[in-house]
Amino acid sequence: MVFPESTLFFALSGARRDGHDFIPDLYLRGVHNFIISQSVKAEDYPDANFILVKDSLQALQQLAIFHRQQFDLPVVGITGSNGKTIVKEWLNQLMDDRYQIVRSPRSYNSQIGVPLSIWQLSGHHNLALIEAGISQVGEMKALEAIIKPTIGIFTNIGEAHDQGFENTHAKILEKLDLFKNSTALIYPADQPELKKTILAWHFVHPTPSLISIGRDLDGTIQVKKISRQKGKSRITIEYREETIELEIGFEDDASIQNALTCIAVMLYMPIPLTEIQDRLNRLNPLAMRMEMKTGINHSSVINDSYSADISSLRMALDFLSQQKQHPKRTLILSDILETGRKPHSLYREVAELLKKYPVDRLIGIGEQLSVSDLFFSDSGVKEKVFFRTTESFLNALPGLEFRDETILLKGARVYGFERIDQLLSLQVHETLLEVNLDAMAQNLRQYQQVLLPATKIMAMVKAFSYGTGGFEIARLLEFHKVDYLGVAYIDEGVSLRKAGIRLPIVVMNTEENALGSLVEWQLEPVIYSFRGLTALQKLIKQEAIGLFPIHIELETGMNRLGFAASQIPELLEQLKAGVFRVQSVFSHLAASEEAQQDDFTQKQFERYQAIAARIQDSVGYPFIRHISNSAGIVRNPSLQLDMVRLGIGLYGIDPAASDLLDLKEVGSLKTTIAQIKELAAGETIGYNRLGIANHPMKIGTLRMGYADGYPRSLGNGIGKVWYKGKFVPTIGSICMDMTMIDISEIPEAREGDEVLIFGNELSVAELARWAGTIAYDILAGISQRVKRVYFE
Repeated sequence: MVFPESTLFFALSGARRDGHDFIPDLYLRGVHNFIISQSVKAEDYPDANFILVKDSLQALQQLAIFHRQQFDLPVVGITGSNGKTIVKEWLNQLMDDRYQIVRSPRSYNSQIGVPLSIWQLSGHHNLALIEAGISQVGEMKALEAIIKPTIGIFTNIGEAHDQGFENTHAKILEKLDLFKNSTALIYPADQPELKKTILAWHFVHPTPSLISIGRDLDGTIQVKKISRQKGKSRITIEYREETIELEIGFEDDASIQNALTCIAVMLYMPIPLTEIQDRLNRLNPLAMRMEMKTGINHSSVINDSYSADISSLRMALDFLSQQKQHPKRTLILSDILETGRKPHSLYREVAELLKKYPVDRLIGIGEQLSVSDLFFSDSGVKEKVFFRTTESFLNALPGLEFRDETILLKGARVYGFERIDQLLSLQVHETLLEVNLDAMAQNLRQYQQVLLPATKIMAMVKAFSYGTGGFEIARLLEFHKVDYLGVAYIDEGVSLRKAGIRLPIVVMNTEENALGSLVEWQLEPVIYSFRGLTALQKLIKQEAIGLFPIHIELETGMNRLGFAASQIPELLEQLKAGVFRVQSVFSHLAASEEAQQDDFTQKQFERYQAIAARIQDSVGYPFIRHISNSAGIVRNPSLQLDMVRLGIGLYGIDPAASDLLDLKEVGSLKTTIAQIKELAAGETIGYNRLGIANHPMKIGTLRMGYADGYPRSLGNGIGKVWYKGKFVPTIGSICMDMTMIDISEIPEAREGDEVLIFGNELSVAELARWAGTIAYDILAGISQRVKRVYFE
């Protein structure tokens, strides 16, 4: 929230969070205008304005409908299962010099995101690119009324959000509601069900002219030939009886399809054929994400340089403000181009943003910023440096110290900030683990949907968040308002506190030699033995602390840690000393994911309930009860109690929930090919000569081995990697730092190519199955020398 005095807050109510709960805090921060659907005590908010409506979301949408009606301009509405955001951003790249374009920020395509996207429309715009995404029946009708697209794009149809519809046919029909009043609809003709449904729908809604793309002989744009070579593709199409050859700088199927969609839009607009190839040369691959990675000299780098405008700058600064791991913040910002605004107005707004989201240092790059120093004189920025070009900044880089700080890169594409990113990021190892924070947030929401509104969540971030990272994961979970974090050991909790995490943190295994840190860093220990209870009691008395919070673990059948039923009388006697406050009492389910063990799970639950009741009768006050884990949340909903502990399911791995929840694996482990060798038949590969070339063979050596967390058991063809759209087997033994793969069937293989160890195309669960272990083991075993990259 940047300008509270001019903010209008819509209090939206969801399944687990109610916007009305935020009104007191927002009022204190200066917001005085509210749209509400529940009554509030107006006398508690002097000078505030409240508009009471039946439905706050509907009010937001109605306001957006009115705003849209004020403008007469071409509006491209984009829907489909995949590719919406890429097509939108590429169209912006291709046509931004012809039009003043307004477009959906990032993936703002929901019932809330679309109204916010439309609200950006102003008088100087003459083209709009708006995404629309839906997850259930009836949603597209509302979005169509807001967007009112004149040109429609249906990118494709896939499995995303299938659970919200009776079948794929029903989902297509729902999405087509967006285009019933459009003048044209562009779609891929090579998807049979999509084509069939659109043609049938068109008989009922004949207004849009259909523009089909594909190899279909009846297609408006017929694809005659696609030739791929060395990262480029040459596409031959036929349009209006004319053969056209075009080249794009991509060779993967998804990029080719997205480029064809953009070509269809340009032909329809129309943009002259003589210009289209020149425009296609501008296409850059889009990271489409905000990346956070380890930087040089103990710094962190946030790379959000795929676009630069006021809206995305505001979001990036908000993300920067949440990072507490370093005391200093630096913003490296380029000129913000093609806004249609006067520089003095634009950069005064940037200066206002920096007042709301303070940074310690601003490094400006570009002609406009280099002469705009005066606009930032009262922004609160302590240090300001300006350069006219990226090259001049790079030349000065050795004299600019970057150390113990968080650095945000926000630059327009033409400034080539990827060069800055490369120099400021720690270049340790070409093997990296990409962690998709959006996927983790989605997984959290999936579990929240099956929990009762009052059920709390303890998110487990032990073992470096199952190998995916520390404070980066904790920061996301704190933002999404989980109730507790769980760590294995005290030092993990201390590390999170030092990074600025404020959530309650429970330490599952409390070491007696580090108890002092519990008090210093406000960590809440699990007590499972009298030895631990006595040691902590002694410390608390020495520190003269009253009612220190503890969590009591009970033994109900796991036979690992915890107080047994026979020990409860003595435990209750010691608790009477009044030194501790029991925050929770819990136990561990031994086999909640296995149906054949359900009787044992129920016995564990009954034992737990009986012991917890005895403890509550003795202490005389309520505490949090919890026993359920990720698998139990879905398979045993009756065991939710007051809180659940969500662990591996957060990371997208929960076989018990695979048929019920739409989980996405959050991690992708990647490496590169260091060298390619041609071998003659009979030659051997690796230690002990266990790999044998039975025929002339080509092998690639990967930059990762068992020291990086790739198990030795995956050698000799047991394991496979995903490369160039194929599963490629290992050959020979796995080395400490290297792994060899058989790439004989991939003629286009090149040194330096990226190879996927696990991710979208190869599940970590499948990799674990090959290795004869479990996904926990693979994730937790990824070496600390493997660079983690976090993106949204």
